[in-house]
Amino acid sequence: MMHVELLYKNYSVRTLKDSDCSRKGSPAPNSMLRVLLSAQASSARLSGLLLLPPVQPCCLGPSKWGDHWPPGGGPHAGPVQGLQRLLEQARSPGELLRWLGQNPTKVRAHHYPVALRRLSQLLGSLPQPPPVEQATLQDLSQLIIRNCPSFDIHTIHVCLHLAALLGFPSDGPLMCALEQERRFRLPPKPPPPLPSILRGGQRLEAALSCPRFQRRPQQHLIRSLAEASPEELTPHVMVLLAQHLARHRLREPQLLEAIAHFLVVQEAQLNSKVVQKLVLPFGRLNYVPLEQQFMPCLERILAREAGVAPLATVNILMSLCQLQCLPFQALHFVFSPGFINHISGTPHALIVRRYLSLLDTAVELELPGYRGARLPRRQQVPIFPQPLITDRARCKYSHKDIVAEGLRQLLGEEKYRQDLTVPPGYSTDFLLCVSSCGSVLPVRAQDPFLPYPPRSCPHATRDPAQRVVLMLRERWHFCRDGRVLLGSRALRERHLGLMGYQLLPLPFEELESQRGLPQLKSYLRQKLQALGLRWGPEGG
Repeated sequence: MMHVELLYKNYSVRTLKDSDCSRKGSPAPNSMLRVLLSAQASSARLSGLLLLPPVQPCCLGPSKWGDHWPPGGGPHAGPVQGLQRLLEQARSPGELLRWLGQNPTKVRAHHYPVALRRLSQLLGSLPQPPPVEQATLQDLSQLIIRNCPSFDIHTIHVCLHLAALLGFPSDGPLMCALEQERRFRLPPKPPPPLPSILRGGQRLEAALSCPRFQRRPQQHLIRSLAEASPEELTPHVMVLLAQHLARHRLREPQLLEAIAHFLVVQEAQLNSKVVQKLVLPFGRLNYVPLEQQFMPCLERILAREAGVAPLATVNILMSLCQLQCLPFQALHFVFSPGFINHISGTPHALIVRRYLSLLDTAVELELPGYRGARLPRRQQVPIFPQPLITDRARCKYSHKDIVAEGLRQLLGEEKYRQDLTVPPGYSTDFLLCVSSCGSVLPVRAQDPFLPYPPRSCPHATRDPAQRVVLMLRERWHFCRDGRVLLGSRALRERHLGLMGYQLLPLPFEELESQRGLPQLKSYLRQKLQALGLRWGPEGG
């Protein structure tokens, strides 16, 4: 039997030269395609040409459903998954091509490696491989060439591997197109080292201004900061650093403390528009600096600048609200009629009113000793009327769909509400109503909302039903270290708890460890039973 050696090095596919193959008495790789196209090729000869190593499933990520379809599932329940199954079960090369050509809106990048793998199986594993028309291979080749710019690097590697096994010539259109896309995706060359004449502050600014600055190790930034003299650390440099930390969720204490110290030292030279940018990472990353003058410094800046830049003033207070460090004097000012009338005619009036509504909620729930002005009821608006931008952008990576399916099968659709916004405007992932004895009640037969504000009716009859909120804690809800919730997430959970909702967090580590829907249902059952909840015969 002919021995074929496939070597992968630097993501390239190497095949035997024609001369090597001819010495062994076997056809050269360039003639493989002609052999494959021959209807008379024997299975023994094909098996000598196609030695197929195990190929990992070509998918862009783990399926949220595991190996199980949702009820009523199958190929028609999920068009993308259904097409993959049809490709895997195709009985001939012609049928394989028809599935790809007739479903252009359902074809995804990972379907093409599936098609190539199935084609190799049809040609190499059947006792009598069916004849393959050259037009069929050319059509498949053109489909891949047309769509390969949308492939990720893993899909390109797998297609290169399978195309080489199928005998596509290395200088042919398909291999050249895939190789070109592979080269486009190679990591860019590292930037040249900065000249030694650049001192600490200049080096830090150069690193942060570079388009690839987020790839630089954090220790490089810390070292550049340590080597900079005080006069080299300008507001522009420190704002770049603050934005870098906030954007990439980097909770680096040394860098955050450096920003806090800079703010204290440069207090007299900084206006509120710069300060709002310097303070942003502290609230977002849920980090209270050790610098003792940090809060007194901000209070003085707010007192000095509050009437100059209303939006910057409210942005600073939003960061402090996440840190539970709201200064009473600044609250008096932003809730005053003069400030509210001043911002009413500005372009950013709606966003300021939304932030003021959140600040008023924080005063209601977290500052019982506050006796100053409050936001008038007619000026209040829902805090978060829709999901946050990060959740909308990452919805396809969220565990929300599979958790909803698990709850539907476990409890029934009438026993929970999804994506419900409760007063004064906080969104909930899943909400349950539970009786005093622990039974999960039909949500639509209950009022799912607890009264807000909670102190408004202390003598009213208390609703015996408890509201349980299941909170998804996705990976992007945390700082990059994965241990500290971002400030906005911590604020939402804190306020929901203070309003009387019982919270049941579902951390991403636990959700990611569940393999398929049956395991997830068992996980949810354990979580709910740990709270003493009961439901239906399955809950027993």
